Amino acid sequence: MRTVRTLTAALLAATALLAPAASAAAAPSPTPSAGKDGSGPTEAGTNFRTATAFRPGQKATASASTGDYLYWVLPADTGERITVRAAVTLPASAARHGSQTWQLDVYDGLRRRQSCAYGTQSAAAAKEAATVDLACTLRTVRSGAEPWANDPLPGSYYVRLTVAGAHEEDLGLPVRAQVEADVKDAGGAQAVDASLAEPLVPGIAGASEEQRAARAPEDGWSGGWWSDRWVWTAAGGVLAALAGIFGHHLTRGRGRPVRSGPQV
Repeated sequence: MRTVRTLTAALLAATALLAPAASAAAAPSPTPSAGKDGSGPTEAGTNFRTATAFRPGQKATASASTGDYLYWVLPADTGERITVRAAVTLPASAARHGSQTWQLDVYDGLRRRQSCAYGTQSAAAAKEAATVDLACTLRTVRSGAEPWANDPLPGSYYVRLTVAGAHEEDLGLPVRAQVEADVKDAGGAQAVDASLAEPLVPGIAGASEEQRAARAPEDGWSGGWWSDRWVWTAAGGVLAALAGIFGHHLTRGRGRPVRSGPQV
């Protein structure tokens, strides 16, 4: 009975110790807040240096001409999976001379093009189509990677939207673009034992403090030090210790000499 009481007390203590950590791991990471109507910036940059910053949950819009390169930038941290969606309102079909193919590309802070895990990254719109929709879901952002790898790392992510194929006479026609991004926390299932010294966020010449802050998550960069794998590792260690204690008591019980009764 004493062994059972000891094991029970140890298990209750371990449960109380790990409960707050488990709750923290189970709770989703806060998503940067957007405006009441989810509105974001109403213009886009024309290259990487002039990319317009927006946050997940916001809808960034821009008026442009067919053939323009439109650039936006948003932050992503360790353990997050980004899905970028774009919608382009095309010119009236009567003004167009043929179909158009639009393309959505995502680059990291080193301007390396990131492949899409899934989604419609390039789509063709028939001459009669009024809109074209695009999407790109990246791989989960990692806390670190080998120098030769092209894994997504925490930092800035550039979104580029442009027409990849159109009739020459349609270039210059007005279009309306909308871009938004969703971020989901992938958790410890995608965590790795590595750490990036600094997020991949390039400097902006002449940028204000507000512009710099817009390129980072509202709660700051995590640095990749926390993962819910810590909870499972600690729980495994506690269970292993309890199993050792239980085995020790069983071994002691079996090794004790059997006392014989008084001999007559």
